[in-house]
Amino acid sequence: MHDAQRIVVTGTGVVSSAGLNTADFWDSLVEGRSGIGPITAFDASKFRCRIAGEVRGLDVTRYMTPKEARRLDRFNHLAVAAGDEAVRQSGLDADRCDPTRIGALIGCGIGGIATLESQAVVLHTRGPAKCSPLMVPMMIGDMAAGYLSIRYGFMGPNIGLMTACASASHAIGEAAWIIRRGDADAMITGGVEAPVTPVSVAGFSAMRALSERNDEPERASRPFDRDRDGFVPAEGAGIVVLESLEHARKRGAPILAEVAGYGASGDAYHITAPQPDGDGAVRAIRVALKHAGLAPEDLHYINAHGTSTPLNDKMETAALKTALGEHAYHVAVSSTKAVTGHALGAAGGIESIACIMALRTGVIPGTMNYETPDPDCDLDYVPNAARKTNPRTAMNINLGFGGHNAALVFTK
Repeated sequence: MHDAQRIVVTGTGVVSSAGLNTADFWDSLVEGRSGIGPITAFDASKFRCRIAGEVRGLDVTRYMTPKEARRLDRFNHLAVAAGDEAVRQSGLDADRCDPTRIGALIGCGIGGIATLESQAVVLHTRGPAKCSPLMVPMMIGDMAAGYLSIRYGFMGPNIGLMTACASASHAIGEAAWIIRRGDADAMITGGVEAPVTPVSVAGFSAMRALSERNDEPERASRPFDRDRDGFVPAEGAGIVVLESLEHARKRGAPILAEVAGYGASGDAYHITAPQPDGDGAVRAIRVALKHAGLAPEDLHYINAHGTSTPLNDKMETAALKTALGEHAYHVAVSSTKAVTGHALGAAGGIESIACIMALRTGVIPGTMNYETPDPDCDLDYVPNAARKTNPRTAMNINLGFGGHNAALVFTK
């Protein structure tokens, strides 16, 4: 493949419950230090689920004026913080590159739900004339891509993408294709979410999708464990800068990893439940491997979707067995959601960066809280501790309500 068609990562930025930058986030994953705790964003005392992976300690005025911050929903605050780290690391600058050849593609599952909730209260208590004229731009999920584009002067393809919990992985994969087909030299991409709000938590609780292990929040998310009882909601952002290898080399950018493959598929099965045999996930995995030019046995690490729900973890295990055959029992599989919680549309960005860091450091993060094996989940989940193995290939898998499936392959 020509260097203009090879896609590399030149910057990463993370804001999560487990750390406010990539380095701190990675330390938390390697040390198994949970970012999950009691909800502080609102009074959750009457909720079934009263825990979340909140982003704590973020000073948004480091990135913008207080007035500007008030004009943006929290999900955009998180996107800016992660985006700034990624752009700073990459050294990408619209003044030194062609700005019409740099784009933004950011995934988000829900968007500005906090704004929507607060403005609904205004509407019903004070009337429509009192609703904010900024409500719509604060609320709509595409504004992360739009705002980052404006912030950095990037005038290439500018797209917001929404595929539930697969949003960020789809965003990264589609951004890579935009560069590969020659429509851009570089893209800022990934995902963001700020769903720790009363309506969001109440909705997922009503579905019985959330963990109710409220008395021990750090042990609540337990992917692939027999006693898992649901996911823990979380907020955060994971943003990366992608470039063609040719463009990155020309400007002397740091090359952190290569995006070697991407696969996407649809279940066409159910609005929330995954196919029990994981056929959709299987097809996404196989397409990603095909584009990467890899065989199953070439995979060294998989960051699984691993939500800690009874249905997902059983299905995902079955999908890996079908897609990888015997190698499924020999590849290291872990879910970092045990530490971060499930950041929905941001998960794929955050977890792709976990894959990139595993390739850079030679360490695979463990699956924390894995205490009681489940007969239906019998792979190597790297239980309870990080593992030094020097992986050269890594796959990130994310799956979303609506039957959305995404798989990304990164290589060293």
